[in-house]
Amino acid sequence: MKVAILDRRRDVDQQSAPDLPELYEQHYRSLVKLASMYVDDRESAEEVTQDAFVKLLSGNYRIEPGKEGPYLRSMVLNGARSQLRKRQVRRAKTPEPPGLVAAAEVGGLGAIARDDMLMSLRTLPEKQAAVLILRYYLDLSEAEIAETLDIARGSVKSHAHRGLAKLAKLLENPK
Repeated sequence: MKVAILDRRRDVDQQSAPDLPELYEQHYRSLVKLASMYVDDRESAEEVTQDAFVKLLSGNYRIEPGKEGPYLRSMVLNGARSQLRKRQVRRAKTPEPPGLVAAAEVGGLGAIARDDMLMSLRTLPEKQAAVLILRYYLDLSEAEIAETLDIARGSVKSHAHRGLAKLAKLLENPK
């Protein structure tokens, strides 16, 4: 059966119009290749190409004889671009999947370790505890710690060294 592509009106000569199955055989593979350059998978490329043939079959297009190939190519290009736009919108609207969540035991063990650390810090002399907190919790430099506590930079270094040594002993041998 011949399908008229030029025009669906009754006055068009049905015999002069190209055969759709013939067009499909001639252009399908090259159109799928063209679409696959735009979309990332073969199934989507085939879908875009098939949509172009369906639109050509169901539409009321006026195509000059011999120009069906370029017309199909432009339909496939437009379909591929449209699909890419839809994907971009979908990706922009899709929320990020939730990240991995640690097991309850991990949180509990972390809380115990944190509590042990805080209890050990509280047993240190005041200046040593302050230097360690400012250095490792607030990530301040030696100069900033010295300015904050109104002590010399050398004192900051010695308080940090002594505090870390005592803290290590306390955490190794908890009472």
